[in-house]
Amino acid sequence: MHGSGRTSRHRTFRAAAALAAVAALTLSACGGGDETADGDWPETIELPDLSGESLEVAAVWTGAERDNFLRVLDEFEARTGASVSFVPSGDNVSQFVGTKIEGGAPPDIVMVPQPGVLQEFAEQGWIAPVGDLVQEQLDANYSQGWQDIAARDGVQYGVYVKAANKSLVWYSATAFDYAGVSAPQTWDEFVDTAWTLWESGTTPLSVAGGDGWTLTDWFENIYLSQSGPEMYDKLIAHEIPWTDPSVTEALTALAEVFGEDRLLASGALQTDFPTSVTRTFADLETPEAAMVFEADFVGAVITDSTDAVIGEDARVFPFPSVDGGDPPVVSGGDAAVAVAPDGEASEAQEALLAFLASTDAAWIWAQPGGYISPNRSLDLAAYPDDVQRGIAEALIAAGDDFRFDLSDQTPADFGGTTGQGMWQGLQDFLRDPGDIEGAQRYLEEQADAAYGG
Repeated sequence: MHGSGRTSRHRTFRAAAALAAVAALTLSACGGGDETADGDWPETIELPDLSGESLEVAAVWTGAERDNFLRVLDEFEARTGASVSFVPSGDNVSQFVGTKIEGGAPPDIVMVPQPGVLQEFAEQGWIAPVGDLVQEQLDANYSQGWQDIAARDGVQYGVYVKAANKSLVWYSATAFDYAGVSAPQTWDEFVDTAWTLWESGTTPLSVAGGDGWTLTDWFENIYLSQSGPEMYDKLIAHEIPWTDPSVTEALTALAEVFGEDRLLASGALQTDFPTSVTRTFADLETPEAAMVFEADFVGAVITDSTDAVIGEDARVFPFPSVDGGDPPVVSGGDAAVAVAPDGEASEAQEALLAFLASTDAAWIWAQPGGYISPNRSLDLAAYPDDVQRGIAEALIAAGDDFRFDLSDQTPADFGGTTGQGMWQGLQDFLRDPGDIEGAQRYLEEQADAAYGG
């Protein structure tokens, strides 16, 4: 299951889509025109009466991401009479679900952030194929590419309910204006901008090294731009080793910032993702850091935990191109699946999956911000500001031409587990950016074990 066959379904954003993303972000970064559709959302799906039914939903989300999702579940409860509870899965979704199944009490719906994990669940018979009600919503609202990522051997198992553009750098307008710098377009300009910010008295970067997944996103963007999509796919499939010179080049570029303590806010290895954002935007006058790299869901933390206004105080630019490569656009997402070890989903499970695939759910989810939907039928007016509309529009405009997160497509033991694989290897690299050879050796040993030698 870990061979190259799976990767053929994951395509790359074409140059036009990448340029559209750049244009959308550049045009919207200064704010303005933030008119969103408030009030009731259009009801496009009829749901059954599920009074007396109970469902448990598990996801990795915490804080604002969790709270915004709970708004969706509240609407499902109101319209069906079902009772829905939310439980945190933790970062290791595969281990969480496996343990719950062994204990005889698995959750009914799980949000899976890695296609590789969804493939494992399907192979092990832990999840059920979607039914007609769900497929009807998928066909109406999703491109074939987004459907295919949640399928195995032509059988549809899940619904991608949440997407992410993981090639964004968010920045403090105050810090940039004070330093007299503008959004960089190349990696060299990015590094130069970081040093200019430091010279102006503001620490350039807030890095969430306490969460290993953020470090994989740093690596993936550099690697995709520097080495291109074909090499990216080969590394996913382990057709080239992690000791390959292309990996050396990517880590060498990353070390230009990770290897300079003056460029990083203190305690990067202990900083979790939400804190990396608040460090950048909590203090509007004298920010602790000028920039934070991560996906569009940074917006949810900004809105929930700071007074910064997206498009004014908090702005965004696309991840810069590296060594003359195309600007990278790495996508991620979360798929909802029905856990059914007996092979068949219940009516309530089917109804919730169908609702999550509808524009109704996407509209509710989009309104607070910090969320991007792959649902092509969603009116862009559902998003709260022009920045997030621009990000969403670029994603939909790309159609089926996108490149999915590298670590999410690898075996979970390598790409999605705390304390091992890519997460641990890149945390070790952040701790000692001078030991590129050691980092590559560790990553290759871990990949070799995860892919079965």
